[in-house]
Amino acid sequence: MQGDLERAIRETIGQAVDVIGCGRTDAGVHAAAYVANFAAESRLPPERLQAALNSRLGEDVVITSCEVVAEGFNARADALAKVYRYTTVFGDLRPVLRRGFVNYASRGLDVEAMREAARALVGEHDFAGFVNQLEEGKNTVRRLFAVAVESEGTTVTLTFTGNGFLYNMVRILAGTLIEVGRGKYPPEWVGEALATRDRTATGPTAPAKGLMLMKVIYDESRLNELLAGTGGA
Repeated sequence: MQGDLERAIRETIGQAVDVIGCGRTDAGVHAAAYVANFAAESRLPPERLQAALNSRLGEDVVITSCEVVAEGFNARADALAKVYRYTTVFGDLRPVLRRGFVNYASRGLDVEAMREAARALVGEHDFAGFVNQLEEGKNTVRRLFAVAVESEGTTVTLTFTGNGFLYNMVRILAGTLIEVGRGKYPPEWVGEALATRDRTATGPTAPAKGLMLMKVIYDESRLNELLAGTGGA
């Protein structure tokens, strides 16, 4: 996506720019609200720039908003929190019309057990056991403000709100909670696995297609408002 956006900007305003994204996402992961910024000189107003860029982007990317920000704004460094949602659909029939956006489980999930397990994840912890390809010396302490487990019909959603996420962290969190939902492990296993800081002690990496970045939050009052409505895990 970054390369496509930088190309579209170059073609539109005739300048090469470096786009700063709010984070990196795995192949197959979707974003409903990805934020990026760049510095350039242009006389185009934001709404015309948005239209011009959209006309040059591929069918998988669309700019939903474009605005001038304060000098020095950094989409990655200034983010206070991100909200990711992982969706699983279960049942006898595979969700073929949604197959690119949801995980599929043939059996139902124990949502109450998943909620109980999720409580152990909320707060500031060392999530070394929830990252693939751990970099030497990498700080693996992150804070999860809330983990919500919700169900409607045959759909179960896991919503993670945190101040930052490690590589594959959300997918491993989801895979771990799904293992509890399947009945493979009891709810208390999640807290025990977290304490080990060992990747082999946690659950599998859930498929990328079920994950979507929903929000990136830069305003503290907006974060507080959001958390007030989550009720925690």
